[in-house]
Formats: sequence, C-alpha cells, structure tokens
Amino acid sequence: MDRMELATYLDGLLDVGRFRDYCPNGLQVEGRVAVRRLVCGVTASQALLDAALAVEADAVLVHHGYFWRGEDGRITGIRRSRLKTLLENDINLFAYHLPLDAHAELGNNAQLARLMGWTVTGRFADQDIGFLGGTAGIAGTGGELAVKLVQKLGRQPLLVGDASRPLRRIAWCSGGAQNYFEDAIAAGADVYVSGEISEQTVHLARESGVPFIAAGHHATERFGVQALGAHLAEHFGMECRYVEVDNPV
Repeated sequence: MDRMELATYLDGLLDVGRFRDYCPNGLQVEGRVAVRRLVCGVTASQALLDAALAVEADAVLVHHGYFWRGEDGRITGIRRSRLKTLLENDINLFAYHLPLDAHAELGNNAQLARLMGWTVTGRFADQDIGFLGGTAGIAGTGGELAVKLVQKLGRQPLLVGDASRPLRRIAWCSGGAQNYFEDAIAAGADVYVSGEISEQTVHLARESGVPFIAAGHHATERFGVQALGAHLAEHFGMECRYVEVDNPV
C-alpha cells in the first residue's frame, strides 16, 4: 500500500481532525513509499524499532509516538538514536494518540470494554474521551472488579477508596486519565478505571466514596493498536505484527 494512501486512510478512519492533542497524529516520520509489512506496538521505543528492523518492516504503528508538546526538540541522545534507526532504514512511523483512545470500535477504551465484557452506554469528559457502561458484565463491587482486571490484564491494579461499593455504572479511560476522575463522578459512576493515579486522586476517591482503580498505563493501552493492525490486515492484506515490549507501568 502506498505510504500516503495509508496515512490518509488512517487519518480518516480515526477522525484525527476533531482532536486537540499533545502530539501530531498520523505519519510522524516518512520512510519508503510502499508499505507491505507493519509492526504495531504501544510506544515507539528503541526496542520496538529494533523488532521492526529485525523483521524488515516497512512501517511502525504506535499509540505513543514522538514530538510531544513541551518536550526538548533537540535531536540528541535517545531521540537521535531512535530517529536514526527509522531514517537510515527507511521505516515509516505512524502514531495515533487521543484518536486511538476514543475510536468507538478500534480504540483503547472500546477494546478494553470488549475484553472486560462491559456494555458501552455513553461518553464523558473532554472530547468524549471517557466511556460509560451499564451493569452488564460488571462485577458486584469495586473489589471484585479489581480481581477481574487482574485476570484479564495480567497485572495487579491499585484500588483506592471503598472496595465494597456496589456497582451500577462504571466509567473508564485508558492511560494517564486520572484528571477525568471528577468528570466520571459527575457522570454518576460508581467506580472509575484508568491507567495511572496521582496523589490527589487518592483523597478524591476517599472523600467522594467512588473507588478509583489504576490498572496500568501500558496495560490499558495495548489493545487499540492491535485492533487497528488487525483491521488493516483484514482490509488491505497487509502483514501486521504486534510486538509486546514489557512495561510494568
């Protein structure tokens, strides 16, 4: 598939134009024109780039790419090494951040719901990033939900607040979305699941009575890029391979 045709297709599929984001979405580093083999991963780390190089991939597709707002823009050190790998080997880098969290079918939040058996009933928070669900597939209490997350995600989440609170409505948002906790409470959630937690989140959970479950940034954002890769493989016959680079956060 032509590089720019792929970029145009992905940009349209994920509706990148509607998002205010912290990084550029789409083709971030230009490589060879023809894309036949694609490696997918959560973050464009050196380990992922080396894996792509080992299988002679034409492109890398990630959730966390480069050129984040406010970071040092100099091409030195680790940044130079990563870009050197891509440019010297003519490998394209595609990255989709908030658009891949929010997509109704292929996004991280939609895929997390599918994995957990949650029914999506609505959206909340800025740019409709957060998801709301009803009672179908939800464990009886926050503590029971945390146990199910261990089973599905393969890591121990951190639960703060009332683990015995009965669940009728759940809110979730993958990655570092702890700042949407108050929005989740306002939306009527009985529990909020995200990837990360901050110091103030603990107090908010205790004082509001709504438990907060930090299930892991990486752990909650592995599924969107896998679903997107599978979609490309099905629709275009492209070879798409997901590479898991272990991350305990």
